[in-house]
Amino acid sequence: MKYMGSKSRIAKDILPIILKNRTSDEQYYVEPFCGGCNLIDKVKGNRIASDINYYLMCMWYALEKGWIPPKEITRDFYNECRQKAYNKVVVDAHIIGYVGFNGSYGGRFYDGGFAGISQTNGGERNYPLESYNNVMKQVDKIKGITFKCCSYNDLQVPYNSIIYCDIPYKNTKQYIESKDFDYEKFYSWCRNMKEIGHEIFVSEYEMPEDFKCVWQKEVKSSLSANGKIGGNKTSIEKLFTL
Repeated sequence: MKYMGSKSRIAKDILPIILKNRTSDEQYYVEPFCGGCNLIDKVKGNRIASDINYYLMCMWYALEKGWIPPKEITRDFYNECRQKAYNKVVVDAHIIGYVGFNGSYGGRFYDGGFAGISQTNGGERNYPLESYNNVMKQVDKIKGITFKCCSYNDLQVPYNSIIYCDIPYKNTKQYIESKDFDYEKFYSWCRNMKEIGHEIFVSEYEMPEDFKCVWQKEVKSSLSANGKIGGNKTSIEKLFTL
């Protein structure tokens, strides 16, 4: 699924590192910031995916249980769902979540503008249909994932898990839920998870000195430096561990 900050393009690079010491498929792989599930959908065995965005997690839960999303998203329907999200309506939360992420440019949940059908140099481009096709390709891969909706520090992590955190990057465009993200609190949580027996990995540009960078790669993005669509931002993606 299209999602701001998605790791789909580097999954093949970082997953072998993250899973290197996994003893079996019975050992839990946990993502407390699962977002678009573009990494966890490539992992087998016991998996837990969590995120603080209620609409996002309702969408994933419904999809995993067999819900079929709409192929078409009109501007009126998009605006209707956006208003419900702003008013924190919980009825049909899975639909509001789906439209917000798959009907917005860049997967930015009602923050990137409506992505409908537009004319390009190559002809007509149907963004809602593209999103639908991408999500439906992903559905079989998320079967069996345990989905939770909570903050990372409230998530119950099974003993001896492998934890991967794709946190909101410092000094970058962020979703509303993560604008007040407490980085120092997160760093302390990571250290505690390590102390009680988990193996933990974090994607970020920079981390405190006790976090070791185990991989890095230059990656280009369609976002500009301030998070707007249509830019050509180049950054160094890094993977850290303790």
